Amino acid sequence: MDYALIWAVIIAIAVLAYVILDGFDLGVGILFPSLNDDEKDAAMNSIAPIWDGNETWLVLGGGGLFAVFPLAYSVIMPAVYAPIIAMLIGLIFRGVAFEYRYRTKKGRYLWDWSFAGGSFVATFSQGMILGTLLQGIEVADRQYAGGWFDWLTPFSIFCGIAVTMGYTLLGGCWLLIKTSGSIEAKLFPKCKRLTLMFLAAIGVVSIWLPFISPEIAARWFTFPNAAAFFLIPIISACAAYKLWHSLSAQKALAAYMWTLVIYLMAFAGFAISIFPYMVPRAITLWEAAAPENSLKFLFAGAAFLLPIIIAYSAYSYWVFRGKVRADEGYHE
Repeated sequence: MDYALIWAVIIAIAVLAYVILDGFDLGVGILFPSLNDDEKDAAMNSIAPIWDGNETWLVLGGGGLFAVFPLAYSVIMPAVYAPIIAMLIGLIFRGVAFEYRYRTKKGRYLWDWSFAGGSFVATFSQGMILGTLLQGIEVADRQYAGGWFDWLTPFSIFCGIAVTMGYTLLGGCWLLIKTSGSIEAKLFPKCKRLTLMFLAAIGVVSIWLPFISPEIAARWFTFPNAAAFFLIPIISACAAYKLWHSLSAQKALAAYMWTLVIYLMAFAGFAISIFPYMVPRAITLWEAAAPENSLKFLFAGAAFLLPIIIAYSAYSYWVFRGKVRADEGYHE
């Protein structure tokens, strides 16, 4: 068995699960300033029981990278220290705001802005980390050889914008599923505008990416790869049409699911662009992997824990299914 490849798939699934699950609750935070007080309470209650469980996948992805691909971890971390620190600070502000905004009246606006600001900073930082990885990291003698601000480029900034638009759209669709009343009237037209901005941003990133590296361009635009890989933009275009139609028909669940299809296609496109590298165009996943005995030992633990995590997450979503109101929540 190729344990390095298996672990690469596991980490990729963990990252995708994090983007899908924590993406919508970060998006709810970004939308927070556009809501009134009752709508903010309902929005908070819609994610309060599940937001911390969603971040389990971030821990799994980061911890798995450290344990299974230590060389990649040692190269990637110095390259993106600044956006990672910013992301963690944003997540801390969000977590504190969850608890404290219910404990104060006069200062609630401070925690509202902490929740919104922390959500935006965490989201934008994740997009910049993605952009830094896609554009490539300078490596020499199996260690990071770039500068302090290699993560700060026009491409990484635009990736930050694209991820922010995508998370905000996911958050809007989630609120349409979980709430009713004034939020619906406000968010259906807003989600249509967000759809256009998200599609424009991800389209620019997708067109820009092949120009970053001749290797990526060759992978996408040479036969027979091109014939297969161009199914991704075709499926994305069909999903975008269905998403727009669902929002126009005010079908919230369908809109959320079609947004996820676009995310899956984007994730597949990025994976195709960098495979088989853990550090794009520098270190392959087999070069970065820990010794095989370590991979086997960790895989045994993952085989036991992953079904538990999945079952717990599914049970949480099932228990807290249905729409929420502003006057109900776990804090009561």
